[in-house]
Amino acid sequence: MIERRPFASLGGANHGWLDAKHHFSFAEYHDPKRMHWGAMRVWNDDTIQPGTGFPPHPHAEMEIITYVREGAITHQDDQGNKGRTEAGDVQVMSAGSGIRHAEYNREPGITRIFQIWIFPDERGGKPSWGTKPFPKGERSGSFVALASGMQGDDDALPIRANARVLGASLKAGETTEYRFTDATRHGYLVPNIGKVEVDGVMLEARDGAAITGVESIHIRALEDTELVLVDTAA
Repeated sequence: MIERRPFASLGGANHGWLDAKHHFSFAEYHDPKRMHWGAMRVWNDDTIQPGTGFPPHPHAEMEIITYVREGAITHQDDQGNKGRTEAGDVQVMSAGSGIRHAEYNREPGITRIFQIWIFPDERGGKPSWGTKPFPKGERSGSFVALASGMQGDDDALPIRANARVLGASLKAGETTEYRFTDATRHGYLVPNIGKVEVDGVMLEARDGAAITGVESIHIRALEDTELVLVDTAA
């Protein structure tokens, strides 16, 4: 099953400094049919104005993955971690037993991010944070694990969940396949840019595709595209 969730159907709110779109229920947006997908709880599509951002606030018991689509995000937390993550790259924060952090756009232009939350397999643990560049040329034509708690993904940023976040870049006319370990897995695919066809289902940029009950998906790029895919346990 592949269910297209058009970008125009997403919940959200424009706070001036932040224009947020929510693939799943979040903050003031509530849809009982869109509470989570497998172990994924949140997929937010955020546009952050220059010189603004999320002031210090707490999290616990969540794996939080930020994929930077444009600009850069600057992180600081109460564990002593500081860093800047640029467009195309990824940061991961394992909130564990509790962490307080801030995320700011220190750039002269807007920053756009996908923020993804995944439930951890176990509660507690020491909080952690990390960031890593993922050159787009290395994921040309096929999916590369960006963040993962699954066996074999040694080059990905680690998360504490039976899940992975993947990226791929395709030129118009190119195709690729992604195979799940079994048909009970839950996938959620969003094109950052470009139009694609996923097993006959058309997706525009920033649409979501909720996927389950299949062992693989076949993707054809109708335009140059950049894809982000989350694969989690049920």
